[in-house]
Formats: sequence, structure tokens, C-alpha cells
Amino acid sequence: MPSSRAVKYIFSVYTAVGCIFLLLSPALASESDHKYQADEQVTLWVNKVGPYNNPQETYNYYSLPFCRKTETSIHKWGGLGEVLGGNELIDSQIDIKFLKNVDRSVICQLELDEAKVKHFKDAIENSYWFELFMDDLPLWGFVGEMPPGKNSENGKHALYTHKSINVKYNKDQIIHVNLTQDNLRPLEAGRTVDMTYSVNWIPTEITFARRFDVYLDYPFFEHQIHWFSIFNSFMMVIFLTGLVSMILMRTLRNDYAKYAREDDDLESLERDVNEESGWKLVHGDVFRPPSSLVLLSAVVGTGAQLALLVLLVILMAIIGTLYVGRGAIVTTFIVCYALTSFISGYVSGGMYSRSGGKHWIKCMILTASLFPFLCFGIGFLLNTIAIFYGSLAAIPFGTMVVVFVIWGFISFPLALLGTVVGRNWSGAPNNPCRVKTIPRPIPEKNIFIEMYFVFTSFWNYKVYYVYGFMLLVFLILVVVTVCVTIVGTYFLLNAENYHWQWTSFFSAASTAVYVYLYSIYYYYVKTKMFGFFQTSFYFGYTLMFCLGLGILCGAVGFLGSNLFVRRIYRNIKCD
Repeated sequence: MPSSRAVKYIFSVYTAVGCIFLLLSPALASESDHKYQADEQVTLWVNKVGPYNNPQETYNYYSLPFCRKTETSIHKWGGLGEVLGGNELIDSQIDIKFLKNVDRSVICQLELDEAKVKHFKDAIENSYWFELFMDDLPLWGFVGEMPPGKNSENGKHALYTHKSINVKYNKDQIIHVNLTQDNLRPLEAGRTVDMTYSVNWIPTEITFARRFDVYLDYPFFEHQIHWFSIFNSFMMVIFLTGLVSMILMRTLRNDYAKYAREDDDLESLERDVNEESGWKLVHGDVFRPPSSLVLLSAVVGTGAQLALLVLLVILMAIIGTLYVGRGAIVTTFIVCYALTSFISGYVSGGMYSRSGGKHWIKCMILTASLFPFLCFGIGFLLNTIAIFYGSLAAIPFGTMVVVFVIWGFISFPLALLGTVVGRNWSGAPNNPCRVKTIPRPIPEKNIFIEMYFVFTSFWNYKVYYVYGFMLLVFLILVVVTVCVTIVGTYFLLNAENYHWQWTSFFSAASTAVYVYLYSIYYYYVKTKMFGFFQTSFYFGYTLMFCLGLGILCGAVGFLGSNLFVRRIYRNIKCD
């Protein structure tokens, strides 16, 4: 049972949780009720700019020499997830009032010199786009363009100098905003161009609750190939489930019948066991603690936490439409990861104690820090690159401190508490068979188990909203992983190899290897990304994702195989 010290620890942990929620509250709630009075000021926020083909290579909007009325501007911080997502909102200082049309007004005069012209030309050649926000609704546009048929040497680079903003409203709320640009002006040093804007307010019957629908690409997610893929996955699940059921209900039943025969001659029985069903012969070794027990316990506990984390985030996204808020998904992941750390400690501590482990503090520390420190290592390298490029993708030092505080004061203590509870409540050995003192030699046999699961990921500007489909795919992934790993474990034990723990973990985790190989194909065939910066971020983030996916699938495979092994050995007589 947990001691009084553990109870005090729980109280301190949840006090820290409350403080962190207060800290993160700007990302979880709107700054206002989105209601305006006539002639009330409406702020147009400028956010970021960067190459269209490189989604992660983004810079401050004013890194390009756009003019503004004053050098001092108001910044808006929307929360932890927004900062990690590379957003930095700055007041554009453009005068926009609710329901007040503006025909054409000058924002400022842009004086072009050689440096500014070169900067704008480089941006136009690399298809730079920018992002603005009004009432939390995004607007996008390109910096400029080059006339078709021209090249960068003798072509006239043209800059868009007029922004036309159309705003649809329903009573006192903004429903939709749209940006169109025109009035191209050639970039020539020594010229002065007027940067202008206009605003047009249009009434609409669309309700506020439906205002984000215009950003959702329904045809993209309703494409027939999308549904064919899930049908194909269902067929795979049915086939594998049937295969596992055949093993459990038919093959094992026959094995039990042979082992229970007492009237057959001993030589015949030994021949049957050795040639057809060898899994009973290793009953004295199948529950032997695996090598690197601390590491296996840590990755299984972390994988169990990640599985619960993914499930919680998907369910919260279905209920709460997290795609609406900037950085809401990232914030939810971080908070839920911290709060589910108890699960990783509980699973890891219980598994380590049941296997006779003695260094449980080492196990606890590794469980709490393994995945975060792997992500930190990759993130530190990518952050160094982002700082060198001066990109918004660089994580500020203050944000790093906040993330570390969340880990140090919520995630780590909960993992410690989970380890103590798991060690005391579920750490008693309960193996169906006693482990023999001398390990049985493993015969040399070759076993090939291939696991293939199709996973599609994309890096673009579409808003992902079909979280019900994602939940279905996640459940399919779990079922397929468990089924395939159980089949592999059965074949392995039949080959009289009792080292099933790491084999089951790695066979399930191999899904991540396939995903990473697919990401290489996707990068070179399906995208137009270029440059060291974007390449580093693409493969760095993909590696971080695949590490999490591998640990998750490996833990699911191991836990499924563990239940299977305990189930089959419970029904035989162990010497």
C-alpha cells in the first residue's frame, strides 16, 4: 500500500497540475466571446512567412521588409502549443472596425532600396506565402509573383501592394474572412510604392458554430481510395483475428489433448511433442526474466502510456474539435502526456517487480525519462538548426523552461507514484509455471515473421478533422499488432525458443521501420520540399514520431503476447 509520503506526493502533484493548467489557460480558452459592437476595433494579426513548399521553414512576418506604421507592436501569445507550432502573432496596426467598409486606404509607403528589392526577389522566387489572423480565422496570400515565361535573371519580379479583405458576419460575430491581392508593382530600387488595403463587410446566415467548415476539405477525405484503404484494413483484421482464433481454439485444443493423454506410450508422446508442438517443453523457461529487464519494462510502460495518450487525444479531438484552435492539439498532447505518466510507471513498476527486478529506482527513472529525453535530443538538434536560420520554428528558452517544469513537476512525480503503486499492488509474481534453475538450450531453427501495415501520413496545409476515422485506424492498428505478435510468439515457442519477450516487442515495433521507410518515399515522390532546413525538420519530426509509434506498437504487442502466454500455460501441468 502507498505510504503517507506517497499521499502527500499526490497532493503536491495535483497542486502543480492546477498551476500548470492556469499557465496553459490562454491556449485552452478564447480571449473573448468573439462578439463585436458596431465600429469596434477588429485586430488583424500578422503571423509568419516562408516558402510554400517547406511547411516548417517559417519566419517572422516582418523578417521581410514590409512597412508598418510604428516600430513598436503588440504581440499576442496564445499558449504553449501555439509557440511550439511556430506562431508569433503581431498587431498589423491596420485600422479595421466592425461593419465599417473601407474602399482603399494606405497602410504605409514602402521605400525600396537594393537590399529590400533583393530580399523580396528571393522570397518571390521561392514562392513565399504569409499567414494572417482575424478573430482567430486564418488568411493566406503570396508575397508576389513573376510573370510566366520569365526567369529570375531578366524577369520582372512583382510585389502585391493591395490587400482586399472580405469579411462575412452574422449579427455581431465574424463568420468568415477572405483575402485577395492585386495591384502588382515591379521591384525596382529607388521606387516608393503605396501599400494599401480595403475591407468589405458581407452579411451571412451561416452560424458561428459552422464558421470553420469552409477550411475543411471534405472531398479530400471522402475520396474513394480513402474508404477502400479502410475496407482493406478491415479485411486484414478479420483474417488475422480468424487466424489467431484458429490457433487458440483448434491448434491449442489439439495440443492440450496430446499432453493430457496418459494411455499412450512415452516414446510416441515425446515424438509428437518434439515434432508438432514444442511449446510445452519450454514451460520451465518461458517466464524466465528477459535480458535488459529494466529497459524492456521502461519501453513497455512508456508504450502503454502512449497508447492511452493517443486514445485520449483522439477522443478529445472528436468531442472538442481541437483543429479549430492554433496549437490546441500540441497543448493537449503535452498536458495529457504529463497526466498519463502514472500509467507508464504503474505498468513498468508492476512488470519489473513481477519479474524479480531489484533496481526499481533505476527502472522508474528510465521509464520517466526515456521517451522525453529521446524527443529532447532530436528537438535540441532541430532547434539549433532553426536558431541558425532565424526561423519561428525555434523554441524560445522560456517555452523550454515551461516544458521542463511540466515534466519535472507533473510527469516525473506521477511516473514515480505509478512505479510505487505498481510495485506494491501488482508486483507479486503470478507465473503459471515455475522457472527452472538451469536454462534449457534453444535448438537452432529459422523463423521469419513479416508484419506489414499500411500507414499514410501527409505534410501539407490541409486541416485534419476526421478523428473518427483516425480512431478506427488506431483500433485496427492495435488489433492487427496484437494478432500478428501472438502468431509470431506461438511459432517461436513451438520452435522451443523461450526468448519471446523482446521478440514480441521488436516484431510489433517494426511497424515504425516501415513508416520511416515510407516517409522517405513520400518526401522524394509526393512533396516539393527542398533545402537543409526543411529536410532536417521533416526527417527529424518523422523520426520522433516513429520512435513513439515503435514504442507504442511494441508495448501493445508485448502485452498481448504476455496475456497469450499466460493463458496457454495456465491449462497445463507444470513440473
